[in-house]
Amino acid sequence: MMRIDMLTLFPEMCEGVFSTSILGKAREKGIVSLSAVNFRDFSGNKHNSVDDTPYGGGGGMVLKPDPIFAAVEHVLAESGNVEQVKPRIILMCPQGRPYNQRIAEELAQEQHLIFICGHYEGYDERIREHLVTDELSVGDYVLTGGELPALTVIDSVVRLQPGALGNENSAVTDSFSTGLLEYPHYTRPAEFRGWKVPDILLSGHHANIEVWRREQALQRTLERRPDLLDTADLSDKDKATLARLKLV
Repeated sequence: MMRIDMLTLFPEMCEGVFSTSILGKAREKGIVSLSAVNFRDFSGNKHNSVDDTPYGGGGGMVLKPDPIFAAVEHVLAESGNVEQVKPRIILMCPQGRPYNQRIAEELAQEQHLIFICGHYEGYDERIREHLVTDELSVGDYVLTGGELPALTVIDSVVRLQPGALGNENSAVTDSFSTGLLEYPHYTRPAEFRGWKVPDILLSGHHANIEVWRREQALQRTLERRPDLLDTADLSDKDKATLARLKLV
Protein backbone atom coordinates (compact mmCIF):
# COMPACT_ATOMS: atom_id res chain seq x y z
CA MET A 1 0.00 0.00 0.00
CA MET A 2 1.23 3.44 -0.90
CA ARG A 3 1.46 5.98 1.92
CA ILE A 4 1.01 9.73 1.40
CA ASP A 5 1.35 12.33 4.14
CA MET A 6 0.66 16.06 3.79
CA LEU A 7 2.29 18.49 6.19
CA THR A 8 -0.01 21.49 6.39
CA LEU A 9 -1.34 24.19 8.69
CA PHE A 10 -4.84 23.51 7.38
CA PRO A 11 -5.57 19.76 7.54
CA GLU A 12 -9.28 20.49 7.27
CA MET A 13 -8.66 21.46 3.62
CA CYS A 14 -7.46 17.96 2.86
CA GLU A 15 -9.84 15.53 4.51
CA GLY A 16 -12.79 16.29 2.25
CA VAL A 17 -10.68 15.60 -0.84
CA PHE A 18 -9.14 12.48 0.71
CA SER A 19 -12.60 11.05 1.40
CA THR A 20 -14.22 11.78 -1.96
CA SER A 21 -14.34 10.21 -5.43
CA ILE A 22 -11.31 8.25 -6.65
CA LEU A 23 -9.14 9.16 -3.65
CA GLY A 24 -11.85 8.12 -1.21
CA LYS A 25 -12.44 4.81 -2.98
CA ALA A 26 -8.70 4.07 -3.19
CA ARG A 27 -8.43 4.77 0.52
CA GLU A 28 -11.37 2.49 1.33
CA LYS A 29 -9.88 -0.31 -0.75
CA GLY A 30 -6.56 -0.05 1.10
CA ILE A 31 -4.72 0.98 -2.06
CA VAL A 32 -3.38 4.14 -0.45
CA SER A 33 -3.05 5.63 3.02
CA LEU A 34 -3.75 9.38 3.09
CA SER A 35 -3.17 11.64 6.07
CA ALA A 36 -2.83 15.36 6.82
CA VAL A 37 -0.39 16.33 9.58
CA ASN A 38 -0.63 19.75 11.19
CA PHE A 39 2.99 20.81 11.62
CA ARG A 40 1.89 23.51 14.07
CA ASP A 41 1.68 20.62 16.55
CA PHE A 42 5.49 20.47 16.32
CA SER A 43 6.17 24.15 16.90
CA GLY A 44 7.94 23.49 20.21
CA ASN A 45 6.92 26.86 21.70
CA LYS A 46 4.05 28.05 23.89
CA HIS A 47 2.66 30.31 21.19
CA ASN A 48 2.57 27.51 18.59
CA SER A 49 4.27 29.80 16.09
CA VAL A 50 5.84 28.19 13.03
CA ASP A 51 7.08 31.30 11.23
CA ASP A 52 9.30 34.28 11.92
CA THR A 53 10.64 37.43 10.28
CA PRO A 54 13.45 36.89 7.77
CA TYR A 55 17.05 37.61 8.66
CA GLY A 56 18.30 40.60 6.72
CA GLY A 57 14.89 42.23 6.68
CA GLY A 58 12.18 42.23 4.07
CA GLY A 59 8.44 41.74 3.97
CA GLY A 60 6.46 38.68 4.94
CA MET A 61 7.11 35.77 7.26
CA VAL A 62 9.26 32.69 6.71
CA LEU A 63 8.47 29.15 7.86
CA LYS A 64 10.97 28.00 10.46
CA PRO A 65 12.90 24.77 9.93
CA ASP A 66 12.38 23.16 13.36
CA PRO A 67 8.63 22.35 13.13
CA ILE A 68 8.98 21.06 9.58
CA PHE A 69 11.91 18.79 10.42
CA ALA A 70 10.16 17.57 13.58
CA ALA A 71 6.94 16.80 11.70
CA VAL A 72 8.77 14.83 9.00
CA GLU A 73 10.72 12.88 11.63
CA HIS A 74 7.45 12.10 13.41
CA VAL A 75 5.89 10.78 10.18
CA LEU A 76 8.96 8.64 9.49
CA ALA A 77 8.96 7.17 12.99
CA GLU A 78 5.23 6.51 12.81
CA SER A 79 5.55 4.77 9.45
CA GLY A 80 8.15 2.35 10.81
CA ASN A 81 10.06 2.63 7.54
CA VAL A 82 12.84 4.95 8.56
CA GLU A 83 15.49 2.52 7.33
CA GLN A 84 13.64 0.30 4.85
CA VAL A 85 11.92 2.84 2.59
CA LYS A 86 13.26 6.31 1.94
CA PRO A 87 10.28 8.51 1.09
CA ARG A 88 10.21 11.26 -1.48
CA ILE A 89 9.83 14.49 0.51
CA ILE A 90 8.24 17.03 -1.80
CA LEU A 91 8.18 20.78 -1.34
CA MET A 92 5.40 22.54 -3.24
CA CYS A 93 6.72 25.92 -4.37
CA PRO A 94 6.83 28.23 -7.43
CA GLN A 95 10.56 27.61 -7.77
CA GLY A 96 10.10 23.88 -8.26
CA ARG A 97 10.29 21.63 -11.30
CA PRO A 98 7.20 22.08 -13.51
CA TYR A 99 4.85 19.19 -12.78
CA ASN A 100 3.65 16.95 -15.59
CA GLN A 101 2.30 13.47 -16.28
CA ARG A 102 5.78 11.95 -16.55
CA ILE A 103 6.54 13.04 -12.98
CA ALA A 104 3.15 11.67 -11.88
CA GLU A 105 4.08 8.28 -13.34
CA GLU A 106 7.47 8.46 -11.63
CA LEU A 107 5.99 9.30 -8.22
CA ALA A 108 3.34 6.58 -8.63
CA GLN A 109 6.14 3.99 -8.32
CA GLU A 110 7.11 5.18 -4.83
CA GLN A 111 5.91 3.58 -1.59
CA HIS A 112 5.86 6.74 0.53
CA LEU A 113 5.41 10.40 -0.38
CA ILE A 114 5.55 13.33 2.03
CA PHE A 115 4.31 16.73 0.85
CA ILE A 116 5.28 19.95 2.61
CA CYS A 117 2.72 22.72 2.11
CA GLY A 118 3.82 26.17 3.17
CA HIS A 119 2.20 29.55 3.61
CA TYR A 120 3.57 33.02 4.20
CA GLU A 121 6.56 34.41 2.30
CA GLY A 122 8.55 31.21 1.94
CA TYR A 123 10.62 28.50 3.58
CA ASP A 124 13.82 28.64 5.56
CA GLU A 125 16.44 27.59 3.01
CA ARG A 126 17.68 24.77 5.24
CA ILE A 127 14.44 22.93 4.56
CA ARG A 128 15.31 22.92 0.87
CA GLU A 129 18.96 22.06 1.37
CA HIS A 130 18.79 19.34 4.01
CA LEU A 131 15.29 17.82 4.07
CA VAL A 132 13.41 17.72 0.78
CA THR A 133 14.17 15.45 -2.15
CA ASP A 134 11.99 17.26 -4.72
CA GLU A 135 10.57 20.71 -5.37
CA LEU A 136 7.50 20.85 -7.60
CA SER A 137 5.44 23.64 -9.14
CA VAL A 138 2.03 23.27 -10.76
CA GLY A 139 2.32 26.48 -12.76
CA ASP A 140 3.70 29.96 -13.12
CA TYR A 141 1.32 31.67 -10.73
CA VAL A 142 1.15 32.30 -6.98
CA LEU A 143 -1.32 30.74 -4.55
CA THR A 144 -1.83 31.40 -0.84
CA GLY A 145 -0.40 28.02 0.09
CA GLY A 146 0.81 24.65 -1.08
CA GLU A 147 -2.30 22.63 -0.20
CA LEU A 148 -4.15 22.91 -3.52
CA PRO A 149 -1.03 22.12 -5.59
CA ALA A 150 -0.22 19.15 -3.35
CA LEU A 151 -3.76 17.81 -3.63
CA THR A 152 -3.51 18.14 -7.41
CA VAL A 153 -0.32 16.08 -7.46
CA ILE A 154 -1.74 13.50 -5.04
CA ASP A 155 -4.87 13.03 -7.14
CA SER A 156 -2.82 12.51 -10.31
CA VAL A 157 -0.57 9.97 -8.56
CA VAL A 158 -3.25 7.95 -6.76
CA ARG A 159 -5.31 7.42 -9.92
CA LEU A 160 -2.28 5.62 -11.40
CA GLN A 161 -2.24 3.03 -8.62
CA PRO A 162 -3.45 -0.43 -9.69
CA GLY A 163 -7.12 -0.82 -8.80
CA ALA A 164 -7.76 2.88 -8.16
CA LEU A 165 -9.79 3.34 -11.35
CA GLY A 166 -12.76 1.23 -12.38
CA ASN A 167 -11.29 0.85 -15.86
CA GLU A 168 -7.54 0.21 -15.82
CA ASN A 169 -7.24 1.46 -19.42
CA SER A 170 -8.47 4.93 -18.47
CA ALA A 171 -5.12 6.09 -17.11
CA VAL A 172 -3.31 4.72 -20.15
CA THR A 173 -5.34 6.71 -22.66
CA ASP A 174 -5.59 9.96 -20.69
CA SER A 175 -4.21 13.16 -22.15
CA PHE A 176 -0.42 13.41 -21.66
CA SER A 177 -0.07 9.70 -20.78
CA THR A 178 0.76 8.96 -24.41
CA GLY A 179 2.57 12.24 -24.90
CA LEU A 180 -0.43 13.59 -26.82
CA LEU A 181 -3.75 15.16 -25.92
CA GLU A 182 -6.60 12.68 -25.75
CA TYR A 183 -8.92 12.05 -28.69
CA PRO A 184 -12.58 13.24 -28.47
CA HIS A 185 -15.21 11.07 -26.79
CA TYR A 186 -18.90 10.56 -27.57
CA THR A 187 -21.76 8.64 -25.98
CA ARG A 188 -25.53 8.24 -26.43
CA PRO A 189 -27.59 9.65 -28.04
CA ALA A 190 -26.08 9.20 -31.49
CA GLU A 191 -27.66 12.52 -32.51
CA PHE A 192 -28.24 15.45 -30.16
CA ARG A 193 -29.77 18.72 -31.34
CA GLY A 194 -28.63 17.95 -34.85
CA TRP A 195 -25.04 17.15 -33.85
CA LYS A 196 -24.13 13.59 -34.82
CA VAL A 197 -21.53 11.20 -33.50
CA PRO A 198 -18.88 10.51 -36.19
CA ASP A 199 -19.93 7.55 -38.33
CA ILE A 200 -16.65 5.73 -37.73
CA LEU A 201 -17.50 5.30 -34.04
CA LEU A 202 -20.76 3.58 -34.94
CA SER A 203 -19.18 1.26 -37.51
CA GLY A 204 -18.05 -1.45 -35.11
CA HIS A 205 -14.74 -1.66 -36.99
CA HIS A 206 -12.32 -1.45 -34.06
CA ALA A 207 -9.13 -1.25 -36.12
CA ASN A 208 -10.45 1.71 -38.08
CA ILE A 209 -11.68 3.33 -34.88
CA GLU A 210 -8.19 3.11 -33.37
CA VAL A 211 -6.71 4.72 -36.48
CA TRP A 212 -9.29 7.52 -36.25
CA ARG A 213 -8.62 8.08 -32.56
CA ARG A 214 -4.88 8.30 -33.10
CA GLU A 215 -5.35 10.81 -35.90
CA GLN A 216 -7.73 12.85 -33.76
CA ALA A 217 -5.21 12.87 -30.90
CA LEU A 218 -2.50 14.07 -33.26
CA GLN A 219 -4.74 16.75 -34.74
CA ARG A 220 -5.89 18.02 -31.34
CA THR A 221 -2.32 18.15 -30.06
CA LEU A 222 -1.16 19.95 -33.20
CA GLU A 223 -3.91 22.56 -32.81
CA ARG A 224 -3.83 23.07 -29.04
CA ARG A 225 -0.44 21.99 -27.71
CA PRO A 226 2.05 21.68 -30.58
CA ASP A 227 4.91 21.91 -28.06
CA LEU A 228 4.05 18.37 -26.92
CA LEU A 229 4.93 16.98 -30.33
CA ASP A 230 8.60 17.81 -29.76
CA THR A 231 8.88 15.08 -27.11
CA ALA A 232 6.06 12.70 -28.07
CA ASP A 233 6.93 9.16 -29.18
CA LEU A 234 5.83 9.35 -32.81
CA SER A 235 5.88 6.57 -35.36
CA ASP A 236 6.63 7.14 -39.04
CA LYS A 237 2.90 6.84 -39.67
CA ASP A 238 2.23 9.53 -37.04
CA LYS A 239 4.74 11.83 -38.68
CA ALA A 240 3.13 11.29 -42.08
CA THR A 241 -0.28 12.04 -40.55
CA LEU A 242 1.05 15.26 -39.00
CA ALA A 243 2.60 16.32 -42.29
CA ARG A 244 -0.75 15.82 -44.01
CA LEU A 245 -2.64 17.68 -41.27
CA LYS A 246 -0.30 20.65 -41.48
CA LEU A 247 -1.20 21.01 -45.15
CA VAL A 248 -4.94 21.10 -44.49
